[in-house]
Amino acid sequence: MMSYKPAVSVRDLRVMRGGRAVLHGLTFDVPRGAVVGLLGPSGCGKTTLMRALVGVQIVEGGTVAVLDAEAGSPGVRRRVGYATQNPAVYADLTVAENLAYFASVLRAPRSDVERVIGEVGLGDHRDQIVSTLSGGQLSRANLAVALLGAPELLVLDEPTVGLDPVLRNELWDLFRRLADRGVTLVVSSHVMDEARRTDRLLLMREGRLLADGTPDDLRARTGADDLEDAFLRLIAEHEESAP
Repeated sequence: MMSYKPAVSVRDLRVMRGGRAVLHGLTFDVPRGAVVGLLGPSGCGKTTLMRALVGVQIVEGGTVAVLDAEAGSPGVRRRVGYATQNPAVYADLTVAENLAYFASVLRAPRSDVERVIGEVGLGDHRDQIVSTLSGGQLSRANLAVALLGAPELLVLDEPTVGLDPVLRNELWDLFRRLADRGVTLVVSSHVMDEARRTDRLLLMREGRLLADGTPDDLRARTGADDLEDAFLRLIAEHEESAP
């Protein structure tokens, strides 16, 4: 259930890399208990923004507050789950061994291992060496690590890449169940048809936030029938207004 008090509050966030601006003064809030989609083409700054949300990105200016604390501060680290786009699991361990290791690091209950294996649908692969998993199975193992310890905020960088439509649908059903339990999710994607599954959308292009609203709001604002058309119209508006 969503709360009016935001889980994430970003103000004038600016990031530089190699002397070039990557994020240009982003400002937005993420409601608690919401599934928020971060959408935009590859290279638009989604991963940089997600790194800032979990406190592992050097920023040039602005503020990022997460669960009423500064992003990355010691008191909030175990309350945030982060799944990177490139899986961060050990290739020479089994799925269960990986999860047992990360559960010990996170001081999560041992019972969490079987719970998260079930939630991501890897029950038949729990004893399989990670290096032998398919791409989709590897993505789900990576997601399982982020679910350990029952985090209050999940930051998931393109978690459905490489998954077939059935598995993608199952994961989005899982995201909704987590949100219904009060977990806040920020889920990045460049697949526009996933946008309809979110409560709110942040649409990015070239390090700037083009829109922040519900899918229905964005369709109404642009007069588009679907979200892909809405996004294209927002890009056209942005380019027309650019100096």
